[in-house]
Amino acid sequence: MADATRARERATAHVVTAHRWRWVEAAPWLVATGAFFLLPDYMTLGTQIVITVMFALSLDLILGFAGIITLGHAAYFGVGAYACGMLSAHLGWTEPVSALFAATLVAAFVGWLSGLVLMRYHGLTLLMLTLSVAILLQQLANTYSDFTGGFDGLTGIYFDPVFGVFEYDLWSHTHYWYALAWLAVVFVVARRIVYSPFGRSLVGIRENALRMHAVGAPVFRRQVAVYTVSAGIAGLSGALFAQANTFVTLDVLGFTRSGIIMIILILGGTGRLYGAFVGAIVYMVLEDELSKLTPEFWEFGVGLALVLVVLFARNGILGLLDRARSLLAERGR
Repeated sequence: MADATRARERATAHVVTAHRWRWVEAAPWLVATGAFFLLPDYMTLGTQIVITVMFALSLDLILGFAGIITLGHAAYFGVGAYACGMLSAHLGWTEPVSALFAATLVAAFVGWLSGLVLMRYHGLTLLMLTLSVAILLQQLANTYSDFTGGFDGLTGIYFDPVFGVFEYDLWSHTHYWYALAWLAVVFVVARRIVYSPFGRSLVGIRENALRMHAVGAPVFRRQVAVYTVSAGIAGLSGALFAQANTFVTLDVLGFTRSGIIMIILILGGTGRLYGAFVGAIVYMVLEDELSKLTPEFWEFGVGLALVLVVLFARNGILGLLDRARSLLAERGR
């Protein structure tokens, strides 16, 4: 009994300590700020990286912390993108912030509805069903082309300046800061969720769902809840994508986007929050540079990098950095 009590106290202390902000956590935000001043002409790429980080963060909530595997997370990214785009193109809703909120709610609602069904399944069945949801939504978007633009894409998207003050410019400076501000909000929310009792229960469900059932945890409801939150964040990133590009095509719902975001998390490290940052930056910069060197074979370089990470850094790039730090600490003793 005493050992169990001490174990619980250590676990509680770890959660409390982890919840405190550490100085090293400022590094990604300093890099993002510095990138604007050092590389102002690359803010179009920077905006896409920020949006991708947010999308990867939404996947990390369900995959890295709750252990929910999916190959169709682009479904909610696409729902957010189309919802935001159609509000502007068809209803003349050009206020950007409220349109983002609306698109996020639509994506969260779709995530909640699909989660009520999907969270009843596990393993390969769940994997195939999540993929089926994305394919189904993609086919619906293609079928109702009068609303979505179908294969030709949704055009006529326009949004007013942010807060009526910040005009959009050719170099995407406004879009970059706008997306980065939303990423900061989303990250704070995700961090609070992860280090809350709810978040710790998600880790318990990931490790052993049957044991969590045995102790009385509402496993199904918590899985649906985190799936809904994840879908909402994915929808928000999709809405930002629509606003930044003023164009939405069927590929926002495609399997390729779901696969890429999975690769990004594997590269950075799942279940760590900041793995989304590292993975997105490494993947998109690598993709951009390799495509300039060899437009036909750039995917080979990305694939090679992924193979090397899987073989030598099982917990992603952040896991490799942790291992290197541990080795240096041992040598310093």
